[in-house]
Amino acid sequence: QVQLVESGGGLVQAGGSLRLSCAASGRTFTSYAMGWFRQAPGPAREFVANISRYGASTYYADSVKGRFTISRDNTKNTMYLQLNSLKPEDTAVYYCAAVPSTLSYSAQNVYYWGKGTLVTVSS
Repeated sequence: QVQLVESGGGLVQAGGSLRLSCAASGRTFTSYAMGWFRQAPGPAREFVANISRYGASTYYADSVKGRFTISRDNTKNTMYLQLNSLKPEDTAVYYCAAVPSTLSYSAQNVYYWGKGTLVTVSS
């Protein structure tokens, strides 16, 4: 079992930045690749980014590439998502997830979920 807790969401103006954190407890953090997904009202939960177990590989959705950066600190059992140049369409609840590998882009293929943190970008 892994418990994941997100933090860092909030209200920001378009063009601004936020840093999300995901604190993990339970099983060894390095047992899992990790990812971020997001869900706006209505649509399905969508892939944002993921990172390999030791941080060597990262992957991003095209919609966030060049603006968001995923990272992890295995000494702190924490994963991060730096969100820059935010747009109103980035408004969503952001979820942290433990995933099988960095080839996992589907919300159907997740081991564990956090409860999410809301990011709201005003225009």
